[in-house]
Amino acid sequence: MFQLDDKFLQDLGLDSLPADQKEAFLAHIYSELELRVGVRLSEGLSDEQLGEFESFVDRKEDKVRAWVGAHTPDYQNDQAYEQLKANAPEGTAEAIVLAEYASLKWLSMNRPNYRDVVAQVLAELKSEIMSNRDTILGGQVA
Repeated sequence: MFQLDDKFLQDLGLDSLPADQKEAFLAHIYSELELRVGVRLSEGLSDEQLGEFESFVDRKEDKVRAWVGAHTPDYQNDQAYEQLKANAPEGTAEAIVLAEYASLKWLSMNRPNYRDVVAQVLAELKSEIMSNRDTILGGQVA
């Protein structure tokens, strides 16, 4: 999909940020992206749907397992689950992988355009960052 890393900063003309500021800036961008995407995706959802998705984010294992059991009972044979499990850091609890899997499956069912929403919000955020690049760099020449 996309990565918030040095290449991302370079594409925005922010590769001259001091090293200690790069990490903080990327963390801020990730939080802002997550917030904006969440707001956009929640538009038009019922309180029940929002609560259901929130239980995945909060990793409420009983609710995650109940949802997965009802909607994707053969999850262990799903390539998406296998990939999440393979890419998870060593020692990651199965319940955490399952919550991530449930989130992705739920989004594909309830917000099938979620990838497009992420891409659109990211493009908007990039545009904002680029228009404020000089301020972000503190007047430095990029």
